[in-house]
Amino acid sequence: MSLKSAKDVWNYLKKEYTGDERICGMQSLNLIREFKLQQMKDSETIKKYSNGLLGIVNKVRLLGTDFSDCKIIEKILVIVLERYEASITTLENTKDLSKITLAELINTLQAQEQRRLMRQDHIVEGALPAKYQENGKEKKEIFQEISSFKQ
Repeated sequence: MSLKSAKDVWNYLKKEYTGDERICGMQSLNLIREFKLQQMKDSETIKKYSNGLLGIVNKVRLLGTDFSDCKIIEKILVIVLERYEASITTLENTKDLSKITLAELINTLQAQEQRRLMRQDHIVEGALPAKYQENGKEKKEIFQEISSFKQ
């Protein structure tokens, strides 16, 4: 943040991410270990989770270590939550998973996530009018009972 020019930032990053091969190797191993330990949380979206993974992978690649998209795809397929199981099963049955792109996988899972969230919104919206109608029906019945007592 204290660096003023793009050249200064570039030189800082170059110095930070290049240097002794042994240090770069250790940093790379630490990042790969961090990648392997990443778990998806229940409250986390696919976008947030995949962005976290890609952030780690980009740091590994900056250090000069080869990191293929296949590893990222395998990680996502294995670690995502159970609610994405239907999409993964569909992909397994319809596509060759060795040829699927990372973007295709993430977009498929995000589409399912959006559909699920839209359904939840409709259920909540649909539940409120039903409850209101139920209360209205109860009020009518109570009003009729009161009217019958008066007669």
